[in-house]
Amino acid sequence: MRQNTPTDRPDFIRAADEELRGTYEEPMSLETYLDRAFEHPSIASHASKYLLEAIEAMGTRTVVEEGEERERYRFFDDPANQGEHAVLGNTEILNDFVDDLRTIAADRGKAEKLIWFDGPTATGKSELKRCLVNGLREYSKTDAGRRYTVEWNIANVSDTRGLSYGDELDHEEDWYESPVQSHPLTVFPLEVRRDVVQALNDASGDHIPLSLDEELDPFCREAYTHLEEQYRRAGKQNLFSEVTDERHLRVKNYVVDVGRGIGILHSEDDGSPKERLVGSWMPGMLRELDSRGRKNPQAFSYDGVLSQGNSLLTIVEDAAQHADLLQKLLNVPDEGHVKLDKGIGMDIDTQLVIISNPDLDAELDKYADRNGRDPLKALKRRLNKHEFRYLTNYSLEAELIRRELTNETAVWDSESEEEVADRIREGLVIEVRDSAGDLTDRELAPHAVEAAAMYSVVSRLDAEDLSAGLDLVDKALLYDQGYLQQGDERVDADAFDFVGTGDGTHGIPVTYTRDIIADLLHEDTGRRHESLPVERVITSMDVLDAMASGLADAPVFSRAETTEYESRLATVKDHVYTRQETDVLDALLADKGVEAETVEEYIEHVYAWASDDKLETEHGPVDPDPLLMRLFETEHLGRFREGDYEGNEPSEDVVDFRREKVISALNRYAWENRDEDFSITDVDFSEIPVIRAVLDTHDWEDVRRLFPDLDPNQWADPPANTDTEEIKARTIEHMTDNGYTAASAELVSRDVMREVSYQWD
Repeated sequence: MRQNTPTDRPDFIRAADEELRGTYEEPMSLETYLDRAFEHPSIASHASKYLLEAIEAMGTRTVVEEGEERERYRFFDDPANQGEHAVLGNTEILNDFVDDLRTIAADRGKAEKLIWFDGPTATGKSELKRCLVNGLREYSKTDAGRRYTVEWNIANVSDTRGLSYGDELDHEEDWYESPVQSHPLTVFPLEVRRDVVQALNDASGDHIPLSLDEELDPFCREAYTHLEEQYRRAGKQNLFSEVTDERHLRVKNYVVDVGRGIGILHSEDDGSPKERLVGSWMPGMLRELDSRGRKNPQAFSYDGVLSQGNSLLTIVEDAAQHADLLQKLLNVPDEGHVKLDKGIGMDIDTQLVIISNPDLDAELDKYADRNGRDPLKALKRRLNKHEFRYLTNYSLEAELIRRELTNETAVWDSESEEEVADRIREGLVIEVRDSAGDLTDRELAPHAVEAAAMYSVVSRLDAEDLSAGLDLVDKALLYDQGYLQQGDERVDADAFDFVGTGDGTHGIPVTYTRDIIADLLHEDTGRRHESLPVERVITSMDVLDAMASGLADAPVFSRAETTEYESRLATVKDHVYTRQETDVLDALLADKGVEAETVEEYIEHVYAWASDDKLETEHGPVDPDPLLMRLFETEHLGRFREGDYEGNEPSEDVVDFRREKVISALNRYAWENRDEDFSITDVDFSEIPVIRAVLDTHDWEDVRRLFPDLDPNQWADPPANTDTEEIKARTIEHMTDNGYTAASAELVSRDVMREVSYQWD
């Protein structure tokens, strides 16, 4: 007897029972299935329509890729599996795939095409396969996505001939399910079936109508024909009703999975083309069954990829290994028919997807020099190519690297740009075993993952279409966020003419980056901080140096690629140093923030200064105060120096700044954020881009001005009771409150201060 569940843990057995109870249904009669189909027409959808509905059912979200906003289907984020096999990036390619499905499902073209996903290794093609399996499996458990087939029982008719498939003949009274997931409506005669389909389409009103021209599979046809013969001999008038009576036919719900609605042909699968496509004859079964001088479809294995994928999806993985098979698939999509044998054919309803590395391209081009006599020309014409590329958004690459190094699987579905920036910047502390076998901590300092991601992405970008004054890091930033911050202005991607034809077609793959970082984590490398002797810190520069130094020994890169990627390292190092420098500056100046009221007061006085009369505000009339504006511009904005004023009178540069940068920016911000009750007091002045950009930008002149007694040369070991010691303590504390450990804060701040000390004096 099962014991009571301990109170200190959940009842997992009960939870599993409830999960399966909601997943599976009791078999039903054909008539009951018809009633349910008219209530929920989606359960009768043909393969491409069902796949499209599964993808659309999970909705979309907005992303920025290659500098453009795009709507991305959440299905490809693998929500059914908590994101474990999410396809990161390549949103435009995936959207094109969905558009193709929509065209095929609606019978508006492309039905004869083999959808082909091509691209280098480590670009997400394998993840796409797993994502499709996970998503379709979970969708088939929902009410809208229920999937059905038929099963037969002929044991209660006079002829005792068995109906089975598999290794042995089963003589017991039993039900035998269609081995290829035949659609329940294929039981109906063709003309009646067409009427049923038309009635379902009229009932649903869907813009993509249901289409179903397939016949019963040979296994089920054998059962149907046998029952029909028996009842005709018995003189029955309503043969269809007798054959499909629930004593003989039931409609069965099944959960989609590999082998049941999804067929996957792996690279290691072998056998003849027919065996790989549909299955093989079983000689032992042929001898056992009374075949009456012919091959009996009951003696066929139905274990080929098309048999498994019938009713939904067929995937040929690593297609270059099955190039001979692709030519055999040419007529399957448009004819929907394959042969088990010369006299026995089987209708197929499946969406074909081919996945390959670039070596399939080479295989297809081996006869290209024959011009019009290329024997692969027909195959090439049937392939509808979608090219996966390496990620060119460094935030996505950072997410991917973290996935490779940790157990993190959740997709970064963030609405806030700041939240994404924090995740990219974030460090990692990973417990590993050292060379002595002891567990120890290794810290990837903040920006280390970001540095690896940025270097990887920069290696993948085409430098030929760069605008004057921009470098590859600028291009990467533009692709990631959709704009560049140039001075006080944000310049949108539309202002740049990036062709991007070669972006993402080559470069450093994430597998290389992962292995380099993994080696750093497991080797006795990294710098120690004296006060924390157990912890080792791997900084951004450690990662970049290791990535660059390993290029020459990695067999995946040619000499030309190694030279090219090494030449791009300096730009990335400059970018990463700037990120680290910003962290140190923010920590140094953390206590020097500006209150929102002070910003608002400055804006009001600038408006009053620019107007002829006093400015009326909710606080009363404002008379411009030249001293207040000058102090704000020099002390808080740090934009100007005393030499930019004569007394309190602003120079021309200051006047231009107030008119062009402050007033114009505020007017533009107000217009873009207006509503019917808009007034100037509704605006959060500190969020105006020009003000925000200036307030958030610190430089060493601010530090020098505020801390005249700071000595960067003494930062590593400041003398006791000095300003440098006090400032350093506050800086380290602020950094540890914002993502750093004490060790990484110490080491990164030392690196930054070492660079600063060269020009400080």
